[in-house]
Amino acid sequence: MNVSNHAQELRTGQRFAFGENWSRFLKRLDEERIAQARQSLLDMLGLPTLSGKTFLDIGSGSGLFSLVARQLGARVHSVDYDPQSVACTAELKRRYFDHDADWQVERSSALDAEYLQSLGQFDIVYSWGVLHHTGDMWRALELVAPLVKPSGKLYIALYNDQGWISKYWKCVKKLYNANSVGKCSMVALHFPYLVLARTLFRAVTGRLAIERGMSLWYDMHDWLGGYPFEVADPRSIKHFYQSRGFNLTASKLVGTKLGCNEYVFTNMTT
Repeated sequence: MNVSNHAQELRTGQRFAFGENWSRFLKRLDEERIAQARQSLLDMLGLPTLSGKTFLDIGSGSGLFSLVARQLGARVHSVDYDPQSVACTAELKRRYFDHDADWQVERSSALDAEYLQSLGQFDIVYSWGVLHHTGDMWRALELVAPLVKPSGKLYIALYNDQGWISKYWKCVKKLYNANSVGKCSMVALHFPYLVLARTLFRAVTGRLAIERGMSLWYDMHDWLGGYPFEVADPRSIKHFYQSRGFNLTASKLVGTKLGCNEYVFTNMTT
């Protein structure tokens, strides 16, 4: 994918402005959210630290997880297709690790095979909620596999396949990105459920803090606008990577619900 196509995709409603959303999120980023993100990463990877590891963040978004990986001792390479997302990641690097040679930030695409091959291999390849937004999810899933070192880990999160419900959400996202009327209509229609109802439920159950250090408000816009949009069921993803020499070593699945299934695969090839 040519990175110069991004502006045209935004103008024609083919893509959501993820970076614009993340730039707003950064204004609310605090140490508590960073600590939540740091712990969630360690918990899923099953590691006490990332010291001495190399970490590739494909679709770095706000840069939050690149930041916590670096704080945990990893040498980090951050990549994003959206120029504002790249700027967000670069801003976090400036705030916390200015002029640090062990954290590189670049703009490219998860579908650019030549670029990805030039990066070499990493101990941890991380891509949370990204590859289903590329417009060619299965190709992206194929391209990230060779980036994982033998015995290394691939940590990805992908939208859960809910059948006809997923088709509904795809229509919502397309309308959201079509024009300002579509955007306002979709926000007004879904705000009561995506923010108010979820906030009330979390308050009642004592889980008002958002996992991974994120935000309900920005999560809502990311969800409603997140386009392109593809989904996958856990069985298909597990089979896809097992056939390529990976073992599923950890997962967090949403069952039949809306959201992302999380997977950690270990590269068993030598």
